[in-house]
Amino acid sequence: MKNIESKLSLKEKIGYSLGDTASHFVWDMVGFWILIFYTDTFGISAAAAGTIMLIARFWDMISDPVMGIIADRTKTKWGKFRPYVLWMAVPYSVLAVLTFTTPNLGPTGKVIYAGTTYFLLMTVFTAINLPYSSLGAVMTSDSYERAGLNSYRFIFAFVGQFIVSGTALSLALYFGGGDTAKGYQYTLILFGGISLILFLITFKTTRERVQPPKDQKENLKEDFKNLFKNRPWVILFFVGIISFIMFAMQNLSIAYYFKYYIGNEENVQLFNVIGTVALIVAIPFSKPLAQKFGKRNVFLASSLLSGFFFICLYIPSSDNLYLIYTFNILAKIAYAPAVPLLWTMLADTADYSEWKSGRRATGLVFSAATFAQKAGWGVGGALAGWLLAVFQFTPNVEQTATAITGIKMMISVFPGILYMSCAILLYFYTIDHETCERMKRDLDTRRLNG
Repeated sequence: MKNIESKLSLKEKIGYSLGDTASHFVWDMVGFWILIFYTDTFGISAAAAGTIMLIARFWDMISDPVMGIIADRTKTKWGKFRPYVLWMAVPYSVLAVLTFTTPNLGPTGKVIYAGTTYFLLMTVFTAINLPYSSLGAVMTSDSYERAGLNSYRFIFAFVGQFIVSGTALSLALYFGGGDTAKGYQYTLILFGGISLILFLITFKTTRERVQPPKDQKENLKEDFKNLFKNRPWVILFFVGIISFIMFAMQNLSIAYYFKYYIGNEENVQLFNVIGTVALIVAIPFSKPLAQKFGKRNVFLASSLLSGFFFICLYIPSSDNLYLIYTFNILAKIAYAPAVPLLWTMLADTADYSEWKSGRRATGLVFSAATFAQKAGWGVGGALAGWLLAVFQFTPNVEQTATAITGIKMMISVFPGILYMSCAILLYFYTIDHETCERMKRDLDTRRLNG
């Protein structure tokens, strides 16, 4: 039996992957710098900043599945998902600049402005990133080809992270000339422009191939019913939320760790760069490891090992940078193979739903990933802000021993325990290699005969 265009060209893999580079030029500015930007530059309290991030998540509970539903029902000459990469690229870039702009407002006005721009940026992030992620599931019907595609995707994603985490502070200092607010704004103008160009390349170079069954009728109630009956999807939904809470708490705390514990704020860039290089080096092992041991088993082992090494980051003294960098490298190497697998396994759950029910709702399935990503960042960001308040953090002064202990735990013990807990959920994930192969054979037959 002939496969349905399973193999992807190198050009298409790279073109698709540049979309995540584009996303990271903005997303990582939020992920690494937004909390310290709010507290130390814009002058918002840590508790208020954390609350803004959490409140936005309640809107995401509506906007993410709604966007998935809209994308699944979109019909254009470009497909269901590609058009949004084109349509949302400009709003995404513009809102990124506005989010890192500091108008001269009073305390209440600042909170309202920060909340509004953050809220809008996260909404547009859903409108571009959910269709982008869903696109990877319909470019090919082969699960391991998707794993390879997602390996490319996250190598390019971490190239974006490498640039942002390694240059953002230096660029802000350069553009600002002592004015950090101006420096952040100009940096985002640069990053937003690059993001726009890369999204346009993604739109131009990709194609959608996997379509829903031809006789599938629009039935929103049935789509939601199938979604929540899809046990592998439910497991990955919670794994995603826990994972992104961990990422958010740690990434947003690292700048405080280096500024107030290590005593050299700019060293955070080297820490981030080294960790990102470790990720880029280790990600290509994801596909071969998954083929040998199974996607679930690799993800499970990764969460345990990397969680352990994250916890170890609590140990080093402030002058032992060698040990700090070593634990960071080990944690990132252990974590890297799991990065593409979350998205590959979500695509498998879309196949699983179609296989079991005869209906496909790729956008709705991937709304789980986008919601988990933003819910995790929102809850993790809120926890980071609230924990700073609990540990009596005060910006731009020497910190108390209590505050330093809290900051250390926020980059090590708390996120490490969270990520290790994902292994418990993954133990119950049931889509193995044999199930993937059977699903592909059955679904390809249905599509060819349909």
